[in-house]
Amino acid sequence: MNALSFTAFDWAILGGYVLILAVAGYLSTRRDMTKADDYFLASHHAPTWLVAVSVLSTVQSAATFLGVPDNSFRGNYTYIMSTVGALIGAWVVATVLIPRFYAMGASTVYELLEQRFNVTARRAAAAMYLVGRVLASGARLYLAAIAVSMIVFLDVQPSHIIIASFILLIFGLVFTFMGGLNSVIWSDLVQVVLYVGAAIMVLVFLLMKIPASVPEIIEGLRHAPDGVNKLQMVDSSLSLTAPFSVLAAFTGLVLINLANSGLDQDTTQRLLACRDSKDGARALYASVWVSIPVIFLFLMIGSLLYIFYERPDLMGTSASQISKNFQGEKITVFMHFILSEIPPGLRGLVTVGVIAAAAINSGVISMSAVFVNDFYRPWKERQGQEKPSEQHYIFAGRVTMIIIGLALFAMSILCYYWQRYSNSPLLEFVLGVMAFAYSGLLGVYFTAVFTKRGSAASVIAALVIGFVTILLFQPYVVDSLGLPVMLKNIAFPFQLCFGTLVATLVCLTGNQNKAAPAAGERAYG
Repeated sequence: MNALSFTAFDWAILGGYVLILAVAGYLSTRRDMTKADDYFLASHHAPTWLVAVSVLSTVQSAATFLGVPDNSFRGNYTYIMSTVGALIGAWVVATVLIPRFYAMGASTVYELLEQRFNVTARRAAAAMYLVGRVLASGARLYLAAIAVSMIVFLDVQPSHIIIASFILLIFGLVFTFMGGLNSVIWSDLVQVVLYVGAAIMVLVFLLMKIPASVPEIIEGLRHAPDGVNKLQMVDSSLSLTAPFSVLAAFTGLVLINLANSGLDQDTTQRLLACRDSKDGARALYASVWVSIPVIFLFLMIGSLLYIFYERPDLMGTSASQISKNFQGEKITVFMHFILSEIPPGLRGLVTVGVIAAAAINSGVISMSAVFVNDFYRPWKERQGQEKPSEQHYIFAGRVTMIIIGLALFAMSILCYYWQRYSNSPLLEFVLGVMAFAYSGLLGVYFTAVFTKRGSAASVIAALVIGFVTILLFQPYVVDSLGLPVMLKNIAFPFQLCFGTLVATLVCLTGNQNKAAPAAGERAYG
């Protein structure tokens, strides 16, 4: 594969991206912040439409930017069924959880567990979130660093991966540090516009490169040579190995979206930045509906890549050869196309798109909010000394953000060696580490919200068992423990179903005796 060099024009586009983010960050930090909620929840004055865009930016990632085109290139459009699970999950979150969080005046979603059980349960859930988010955000940072290193340096040497990770980390930290969540949601708007704009330009570029007409392309996709309809959107199979079937859409994909929107502080923090619960619900629904055309955009890119590489009858030339590796790194077809076909200028814009899709600022500030509000603030207020000012907690949040950023940087470097040891494709590696925390959290919240059972001890046990259950589905664990081979073939939505079921049963074994505080009461004062 002949990779194209990064030109001065591309560097200028990258510099323009930095300038745009700097302006957005400056404009969003001019308002004084007197309370911690001003920093972590944008004073509850974030516009609904902007929160919706920010949630979309949080849910989308470099895995979406590079992975969805690869999905439709190799398969069809059944990935769109994930939006069914997203809509059902959004309905549950908007109906059950968001009103409860606002009634409590919660800064983090884990405060509900202190109200329902005690502070130990709250901290256990918050700790599981922090572990899961470090894994997930660190892996996302690693994936983006691989892409940036290949595009900019034309290799994947460890030193260049470290540089790329550090650059991405700085992008994530610099504007978040001063302006908090308000800065993050405005930079999210810039990032969504840039990575969606980059995808649209790639789509247009592909249409220009393919000599066939649009009707011929559609017909070629509907009737592929192997008899497969690559425009198929519905998979009605009952197989547990199909991740985007109708069965998955109404089970595991509902669970993963429910957890992401209502139990993952990374997303829920934005919904709590609205004026009230109704605006938070509207923002969540809007983010799901807007995601549908964005997903279709990346699916169409994958379809056109299939025509470009696999249909010489429509290209009028011999089929292009695709190398599945780049200097030993497994890559997606979209990454191959970026490296070998995208011209200068557009190449810089696509690089900006990858960086924008991989932004870690949302994860950094949400983890900072959880640490400060669920661990540091209660500890500080128990000291019995003079009550710290709100500025103190803002400063603590900024310090925590730097520490968390360094943890994500270290995790991304660890992933470089971890992924090579497991020898798994990049996207499978990233998606695999993102699911560990959700099963336990889902089991705990199902018990806390819909039953009167559970205890702090059973909460801790459920979080651990949920994590371990997902671990038992991983190929390296199956092979090393001699477990049934079929386990490692079960798709992640159904892994999450099993993990959530086990975690719920474990959490239900607890029996809370003491009365819970009244609704809306802040347990720590």
